[in-house]
Amino acid sequence: MDAIQVSPGSYFVPFLSWLNINFHGLFAEVAIFFDALIRAIVHVFTFFSGQTTILIIAFLIMFLSGWRSALVWSIGMLICLSLGMWEATVPTLAIILLSVIFSVIVGVPMGVLISKNKFLRIAIQPILDMMQTLPPWVYLVPAVILYGLGVVPALISTVIYGVPPLIRLTILAMTQIPENRIELGSAIGATERTIFWKIKLPSAMPTLLIGINQCVLFSLGMVVLAGLVGAGGLGSEVTRGLSRMEFGLGMRASLAIVILAVVLDRVFRNAIPKKYLIKS
Repeated sequence: MDAIQVSPGSYFVPFLSWLNINFHGLFAEVAIFFDALIRAIVHVFTFFSGQTTILIIAFLIMFLSGWRSALVWSIGMLICLSLGMWEATVPTLAIILLSVIFSVIVGVPMGVLISKNKFLRIAIQPILDMMQTLPPWVYLVPAVILYGLGVVPALISTVIYGVPPLIRLTILAMTQIPENRIELGSAIGATERTIFWKIKLPSAMPTLLIGINQCVLFSLGMVVLAGLVGAGGLGSEVTRGLSRMEFGLGMRASLAIVILAVVLDRVFRNAIPKKYLIKS
């Protein structure tokens, strides 16, 4: 049986080493770019005091998602502040925001394109299943090899981990659009672009919002795990509590993670005004 054992790592690791040797400059530039983005967001969040920042963001959320979401944000973040976890929450928020933005930029167009081809839809399903089944830390290993320790491998691996559910739900959203709506658009002489933006996208938006919501929660899970590679944030606080056997620190960080998950779920769930949605 030893003769038929297969080790994927024996093929994958040399390839990563080859990439690191031959494209080290490119990976370094990418790391600098993403690190600058994360630092800029963290700087914006920490420019004012925690209470002032929470209040300002609450007004923005109230405009985008309604007063209920703003209230949930305010209460949740004030609890994190009272737990002494605000400084750790900020970098976690920064990584999640960027990872969701990049996941949407990558995942939604891919899902739209794949939904147009039945063969591609069938072929991509096993790949998406495998990517969602793999343990999250598997994505950290190649990212650390290519980008080293810190927030950049955490961001890259979080984007990769968050894209599959978004692609899957985008495909589902686009394939479940009622045909009579598309036929109506064609009948009145609308172009393909107009049909997409005025009919398909609003019709698919409720399911797309579920995909973005899933992406947010997947990203939060990965960011917490990324504390093991020096990404900072709440994940590092949990890791520090475990390594030092400080139950209080681990409990406070874990509670802050739960609160952050609830807050992000509520905010992103109501991010799109109802007037832009076409419900089935």
